[in-house]
Amino acid sequence: MDSEIKQRIEMVRRGEVPEGYKKIQRDIIPKDWTIKSLAEVGNNFSYGMNAAAKAYDGHNKYIRITDIDDNTHIYTGLDLVSPNADLELKYRVQENDILFARTGATVGKTYLYNKNDGILFFAGFLIRVNIPIDNSYYVYEQTLTGRYLNWIRIMSQRSGQPGINAQEYGTYSFPYCCVKEQQKIAAILTTQDKAIELKEKRLAEKQRQKKYLMQLLLTGKKRLPGYWGEWNVPKAKEVFQSVTDKNHKGDLMVLSATQDKGIMPRNEVDIDIKYEVSSLANYKKVCQGNFVISLRSFQGGIEYSAYTGLVSPAYTVLSSKKELCDEYYKQYFKSADFINRLNVAVYGIRDGKQISFEDFGRLRIPYPPINEQSAIAQVLSTADREISLLRQDIEQEKQKKKALMQLLLTGIVRVCP
Repeated sequence: MDSEIKQRIEMVRRGEVPEGYKKIQRDIIPKDWTIKSLAEVGNNFSYGMNAAAKAYDGHNKYIRITDIDDNTHIYTGLDLVSPNADLELKYRVQENDILFARTGATVGKTYLYNKNDGILFFAGFLIRVNIPIDNSYYVYEQTLTGRYLNWIRIMSQRSGQPGINAQEYGTYSFPYCCVKEQQKIAAILTTQDKAIELKEKRLAEKQRQKKYLMQLLLTGKKRLPGYWGEWNVPKAKEVFQSVTDKNHKGDLMVLSATQDKGIMPRNEVDIDIKYEVSSLANYKKVCQGNFVISLRSFQGGIEYSAYTGLVSPAYTVLSSKKELCDEYYKQYFKSADFINRLNVAVYGIRDGKQISFEDFGRLRIPYPPINEQSAIAQVLSTADREISLLRQDIEQEKQKKKALMQLLLTGIVRVCP
């Protein structure tokens, strides 16, 4: 970024107007730009069809709020259904249409129609806006900015369930430039989108490969070079034991179970979990290297703790009775094979009920030789590191796009003379 752009950014942040720019209310934009509302650039504001869903007919798809991914804003197509009603053309999503969620927890979520998504009819909790002249991608990108999110937060502050109607959506205003510049901005941002999409596809493939490796290596269906012979398959209670250690002063950090990161300090978990300090005396001590059966282990497996601290008395803490490789069982207890077998063993258990040590202990689990456990763990850990690096790379690309949006969609950086 050159010094002129940096200086311009600093001036705008201070509320000063750089040369070649103007101020309209709170907005500082190029002199040849203006501020327009969604109603000025869009038409055909309309509500979707109020119809139930039926089995997919193989041709006509029904798009609902839940069919739009919360993060990527793409049509997921994961739960294909068709509208259970007469299909009127006015409800069919067309090119240059943007859909807006008008109610619920994700009010404000948007989707720009992609012809590759096929024939779509939109449901009643969505509002359709068509962008007839301007670049629809440019307008859509204006709904992914911090400016838009702040507007949604303010507009949806109502009693009960938040909502924004079509007339209100029409009042949303944003920096507006000529169509030629819109197209150039859209081309730059689209290129960045494609870079992110390509890396996300690579990530999905890496995750698929890792899952396949887990299915083969953790069960012994495929052996690494240099290893042979049958594995022992003892009952879990022969390898692990339940530990209830309340011999502490309540001064250790409080931990919580997460399905994606294992046992974590409670203050690093996104959800706010309340507890009484006086109740900590009844909490169980967990040591680094222990495993923990949580209330949701029937969904996400058993969690590994890299920390020493305190966990809820509702959890079951496991320590090893035999020599083993922690990383091998960390991987195994999160495998689809183990979770499926655990579900069979505890059929009928739902949220809020604990999987007992007796339930777990009856399961037979693989116990390969220690050196083979370590070798398998090393292969899977290497795959995890590759996945982690790719995730970091994707996040960097997303931050790069966010920065580009901030500069291009406000006119701080110009792509037209």
